[in-house]
Amino acid sequence: MKASAYRRPFPGEAPIPLSVNYKLTKHPESELPDHLHDHYELVYVHEGSGKFFIDRTLYDKLPGDLFLIPGNTIHQAFPDADRPIVSTAVFFAPALVAGDVFDDRYSLLRCFESARKRKSYRHVLPSPIREKVLSSLDRIHAEMSNKPPGFCTAGRLALCDMLLELDRGLGFPSSEQQPELDDRSGPAWLLESLRAIDDNLRGPVGLSELASRAAVSPPHFSRVFKSWTGMNVTDYVNAKRVIRAKELLLQTDHGMHVIAEECGFDSLPHFHRIFRSLAGMTPGQFRKHQ
Repeated sequence: MKASAYRRPFPGEAPIPLSVNYKLTKHPESELPDHLHDHYELVYVHEGSGKFFIDRTLYDKLPGDLFLIPGNTIHQAFPDADRPIVSTAVFFAPALVAGDVFDDRYSLLRCFESARKRKSYRHVLPSPIREKVLSSLDRIHAEMSNKPPGFCTAGRLALCDMLLELDRGLGFPSSEQQPELDDRSGPAWLLESLRAIDDNLRGPVGLSELASRAAVSPPHFSRVFKSWTGMNVTDYVNAKRVIRAKELLLQTDHGMHVIAEECGFDSLPHFHRIFRSLAGMTPGQFRKHQ
């Protein structure tokens, strides 16, 4: 079955853009394909083991690990068949925690933006912070499941409290408690290929070009690439191009033709088709909606 980037749907009728998958068991056959969404995602691993591909790094996934995944970041979980992952995932729109009427210089999204900037998404939590995170996850789950009066406010406050504790406890961007983790294992040619895709989205980026540059055969490249990312090269490149297009749509006033060209799409119809398949709306609708 062909793997492709998956746009994770979120309930349109939800009272606030916050949802939680609490202590779900993840088997290899039940995992979604690589997915991509605007919501920010926080994943805590309770039990089991596996791998987690995020952006361009393959991480070990072990009990006690916390993963901070900013919106529009390609990610794919690979649970072990013998030790399936039990994890809690919280999804939220960044607008839910954005802005402080008393201090607009501080952002509760600092931990996520630091992860994006450093391209380091995994954290092994010290015991005091881990207990606070677990307590916050329990609170969010209880509020969003039982829906007592004021549950929307309570869920949001629990999320804000957790993000504040993470920022203070982990000391972004650097801290003695949280040393930089070197998780970039794997073939050097594959890591270089992932970097090359990021750096050359405007030009031709296909299996043949990448395999030739890596000095391996296209079948071997394709097999290793998919085992790492869960996607084939074309789908991965398209997802990266859509992520870049979203940035340009929000940060510039460029026309659609210019953005399509900047992101390496063959034509405007091709741009619209791929963008809509991954974002669930046209580029124009995305710009207007955001």
